[in-house]
Parts: sequence; structure tokens; C-alpha cells
Amino acid sequence: MPYAAHSASRWLTTMADGTVKQVSPFSGTQVWTVPGRGNRPLSHHPKEPEPLGESALTHTCNFCEAKQLATPPEKARAVRTERGWEILRNLHPDQLAQTRAEFRRVPNLFEIVSYDYWVRNYGYQMPEAQRAHMEDYLADPAGREHVYDIARTRLRASGAGEPETEDELLEVVPAYFGGGHDVIIARRHFIDGAVDDSQLASSGTLTPDEHGAFISFTVDALRELLEANPYTPYVVVFQNWLSPAGASFDHLHKQLVAIDERGVQADLEISKLRRNLNLYNEWGVNYASYHNLVIAENDEAVLVAGIGHRYPTVSVYSKSATCEPWKQTAEEVRGFSDLLHAAHAATGADVACNEEWHYRPVDLDVPMPWRVNVKWRLSTVAGFEGGTKIYVNTLSPFDVRDRLVSNLYRLRGEGRIADGIRIAQECGPARNVLKYNPLL
Repeated sequence: MPYAAHSASRWLTTMADGTVKQVSPFSGTQVWTVPGRGNRPLSHHPKEPEPLGESALTHTCNFCEAKQLATPPEKARAVRTERGWEILRNLHPDQLAQTRAEFRRVPNLFEIVSYDYWVRNYGYQMPEAQRAHMEDYLADPAGREHVYDIARTRLRASGAGEPETEDELLEVVPAYFGGGHDVIIARRHFIDGAVDDSQLASSGTLTPDEHGAFISFTVDALRELLEANPYTPYVVVFQNWLSPAGASFDHLHKQLVAIDERGVQADLEISKLRRNLNLYNEWGVNYASYHNLVIAENDEAVLVAGIGHRYPTVSVYSKSATCEPWKQTAEEVRGFSDLLHAAHAATGADVACNEEWHYRPVDLDVPMPWRVNVKWRLSTVAGFEGGTKIYVNTLSPFDVRDRLVSNLYRLRGEGRIADGIRIAQECGPARNVLKYNPLL
């Protein structure tokens, strides 16, 4: 079908009764929004808030600040200094209290793709620097006790029972130094000064500067995981916020998982990208602009309401000519972070959502922009969707736009989002603003 810039019937149709039908230009997913459901609340509170106990701010879950030895050995931490943000790496247990980690990077206790997977299938060998750190950590009595405690926890939870020998523990240990599934943990469980358990600290409650450090720290971890494993073309980066979105803890964290494929969605988009290099401009941002679905922008990124997602979605696209986030300038990453932070802040901390990162796989020969989808988990897929593969959303892209635009104006007035963000009609015409395409 030939490209028609202003065609509203191609992917987005409003029926006479007000039903909005969507088809994703990237995945082909079909979504309907029926009238009368757009004003439903985005979240629900299943119980009355309970007052916080004396130690709740630091001891609520195993990701909390006072429980740093409840996670596998820390790979890195982001700390504030007089010079700004700095990353400290490979600390030992007796060094953890010397600085305050705003964000910590630790191995996942239970990997999605295990260290053993890479060893057995590819003959993977841990990089020498990581092996040296592992040996040094085990030579430290406090470090060895920490690692063995974590290994026992893993073995017991997996049903293997109590280990009988040290060798059983040592078989598990390499996963916590050379594995490819990491977690980025924020310091706060609740906002500073919280008085009840409804006041969770989310991406949107961070300051723009803190969120910038969060994103930069995640990009640094992404780069390291790709460099450490020659068999992975892609690292999946995502964030599950609140239990309806799949979070084990209601504590802000991201996850990174090295895989040996690009992923089904990436392969589908790549096949379309090879036919139309300007895919993300024409089908993503340009189309959104022509239908008044651009929510906000700054000089480095643009935020739009997504079309054809199973859940109401907003998407942040990087405008950079550089496809890989770890190769972008600090200013480009920070500008992208500012817009992503604004999207989370306007969504609200009480809305369950997934944050999904997409970028060019390292072995791909065509350009692809860095982009992040934030999906609001407002419904449960049920029989109608399973039988028809037509998904029913309570909010249309227009509803999503209106809610976020209204909240962004309010947040800007309160000084809670970054400077330099243009909202709704303040944005210029979005025609080919994504510079990943070298032909532009």
C-alpha cells in the first residue's frame, strides 16, 4: 500500500459511534477503544494506606538501602559527589557504607538467561577482569560469606535444598560475577518524608537530575553487558512498575538481560525497515504529528501517543543521528531522559506500567533510532482478545494525549519537570525530526 501522510484510515479510524480502531504500523496489532470508557481512573487503591513503621524507608524490601547484602555482589553504584555524579565499581562489603548509592547495579538472583546458558551453548568464558574481581571478592572473608549466603538462598529457593559442600556453592558463584542479567536499583522505596505506604518512589518522583543519572547508569550497564559477551547481539532493557506490571517488589528498578537473538518484535520491524529506511519518521513521529498526537518534545527527543499497542502507550524517540544510546553524547542522553521522566511524572506513581527500551542491535546493518515505550497496564487480556487478537483498551491515543498534556502543564508550573520541554501546540511540525536516517 503506498504511503499516504495524512490518511487517517490507514492505522487510526474513528467510527460514527465514537469507537476508535487502531492498527500498529510496526507490529500489525489491532486495538479498539469503545466510547464511554476513557474517563475511567487509571489506578485503583485496593486498601487504605497504612502508616509507615520507623524503619520502613530503609528496610521495607530486599532492594532497600539498609539491605545491600541481601542482593548478589554489587557490580557498580552511582553516587553524588561535589563534582557531580560518579560511578564506583566492584566494591567489597566493607566499602558499601563509605558512600551512599543513589542507584546500584547488581546481578539478578534468578536469571532469565543464565550464566550456564552461555557456558554450555557457546563456551562463554568470563572476561579476565571480572574473573579477577570474583577471586578477589572470594578471598575477602566478608565477601566470601556474602556470596555463599546468596548462593544458599538461590539453591534453597530452586528446590535444591541445603548445600552440603562448598563445591556446590562455588558452582553457583560465577553467575554473580560473569552473568548477563542485571538489576538497576534506586535508593528510595518511598519518597523522602513519606508517612504512609501509598507514597512510593517512582521514576516520576525522581528529580530530572536524578532520573538523568538513572538513565545514564542504565546505558553504562547496557554498554558493559554488550562488551562482556561476544555472543549477544542484544540486551533487553525494561522496567516493571508495580505488581500488575510484573514487579516482584514495589521498589523502583530496571532490568537488563543479554540474549542471543534480536527478539521477534525487532525482527519484524527490521524487515519493514529494509523496505523503508524512514520507517520511524513516517510511521511513528510524522504520523503522530499529522494526527495531533505529539505530546511534548525538546531538542533531543520527542514524546508521542502510541498507536496499536495492547495497552495505552506513550513513546519517546531520540532525535539523535547516533543509533546506539551508549554512543550518544551526555547531552543527548540527558535530553532523552528528561522527556522520559516527564512522561512518568505525568502518568503518576500509582499507575502500573512497563518501560520497554528499543535500539539498534549491534550486528544490524541498517540504522534504527533509540526509543522507549511506556505502557500503562490498565487491563487484563481475556477471552475476547485471545479469540480475536483484537485488544480492547480503555483509553484511545487521543485520551492518552489529553491526560498527559494536562498533567505536563501542571507539572511544569510546579517546577517538577526539566526546563526546555515544549508541550502540545508549543511543538513544531514533526516532519522527519529523527536524524537516524542518513539520507535526510
